[in-house]
Amino acid sequence: MWNVDSGDLLKQLRIERGQRDDEKPAPRWPWIAGIVALVLIAAGVAAYALRSRAVEVQVVSAVAPAADSGAGAVLQATGYVVARREATVSAQITGTLTEVLVEEGEHVRKNQVLARLDDSGYKAALDAAKAQYAAAQAQVGQARAQLAQAQHDAKRLDSIAARGLVSKQQAEQARTQAVTAQATLLAAQKGAQAAAAQVASAQVNFDYCVVRSPFDGVVTDKAAQVGEIVSPFSAGGGFTRTGVATIVDMDSLEVDVDVNEAYISRVTPGMPVEAVLDAYPDWRIPAHVIAIIPSADRSKATVKVRIAFDTKDRRIIPEMGVRVSFMEKRADHSEPIAGVLVPRSAIVQRDGHDVVFVIDGEHAKQTPVTTGADFNDLKQVTSGLSAGAQVVAAPPVGLKDGEKIKAATAANG
Repeated sequence: MWNVDSGDLLKQLRIERGQRDDEKPAPRWPWIAGIVALVLIAAGVAAYALRSRAVEVQVVSAVAPAADSGAGAVLQATGYVVARREATVSAQITGTLTEVLVEEGEHVRKNQVLARLDDSGYKAALDAAKAQYAAAQAQVGQARAQLAQAQHDAKRLDSIAARGLVSKQQAEQARTQAVTAQATLLAAQKGAQAAAAQVASAQVNFDYCVVRSPFDGVVTDKAAQVGEIVSPFSAGGGFTRTGVATIVDMDSLEVDVDVNEAYISRVTPGMPVEAVLDAYPDWRIPAHVIAIIPSADRSKATVKVRIAFDTKDRRIIPEMGVRVSFMEKRADHSEPIAGVLVPRSAIVQRDGHDVVFVIDGEHAKQTPVTTGADFNDLKQVTSGLSAGAQVVAAPPVGLKDGEKIKAATAANG
C-alpha cells in the first residue's frame, strides 16, 4: 500500500492567490452620488413646501369702544335662565288619551288642541242630560197649558155663580185648581232649569276631554302617550299620568341669581347687567335688574335677584347656566375711550415692542402699537391700529412679518 501523507494532499488542493481568475469589485462612488442627489432634491422640495405653506391662524376685528365701555363690574354672580310663564298642562278629568297632537320643540298658540281623551262616556252623559232637559221643557209646556185652562174655567164659573146658576163652592174649587196649576207650572220651570244645569255640567265635562294650550309657547316636554290614563290627581303606582305636556313662554325668560347678602347693597333695581351664558362664553347679552326679592335664604346667606334680558334670542333657553356682571355706568362727564379694542392675546412682544399682526391679503404684516387699559379680556390700543382692521387673534411664536397665513375662523372681537 501507498503511504500518503494527508498534509501533502491538502497542499495539492490549495489554490494560490495568483491562480484566481475572479474579477475586481465594481467601484461604489456612483451609488453614493445618486443617494446624495436624491437627498438634496428631497430637501429642496421640503424647503419649497415650507416656504409656500400658509400658517393657519384665527382672525378678529379691532372694534371701537362702545359708549358705555367705561362701565366696570361691581359684582359678579351665577344663576340660571328661568321662565316666568311655564305650565305642565294636564286634563281636568280622568280619562284615557286617544290623541297627543304635539311634540317637543313645537310652537303652540293659545287654545290650540294638545291632546284628546276618550269622550264616549261623557258624550253619552251629555246626550242624556239634553234628553232630560227636553223632557223638562215639555212638562213646562204641559203645565202652562193646564194653568191656562184652569184660569179660564175659574173665570167662567165666577161669572155663572154671579148669576146664581152654579154654587159658589164650585167657583171656589175652580179658582183653587187654577192656583194649583200655577204652582205646577212653577215647579216644572224649576225642573227645566235644573235639567239645563245638568246639560251645562255634562258639556263642561265633555269639553274637558280636549286639552288645550293656556298660552303661546314652546313644548319642552311630552309627558304622556296615546293609551295612557291621565288625571289631575296623582293615583300612585306609576300608572296614571298627571301631565300631558310642559309649555314655556319663551318671551318670559329671565335670570335668577343668588347674591351673597354681604354684597347685596351693591345691587339696585334697574341696574345694567352683562350676562354670559355658559353655552356661549363669547356672547355678552345686555340685561338689567328687575327686582331684588325682599327675603334672604338663611341656609346659603343669599338674596335672590331677578334679571331681565334687554334683547330676546332663540338661543336662550330655560335652565341654562349664566354668569352675570352687575355694571356701574361711567359718569356722563368722563372722557370717551380712545383707540380700539382687541383681544389681549392679539398683542405680542417682538424685539421688546408691542406688536400686532394685521391681515394684508394672504400675509401677516407686523405692526407696532401703543396699548392702554384692560377691559376684561380686551386690550385698548391707543395708536397704530384703526377700527375694523383684521388682526391675528393669537399669533404663533414663530410667526414672522410678511409670512403667508390662512384664516381659520373669522370672529368678531
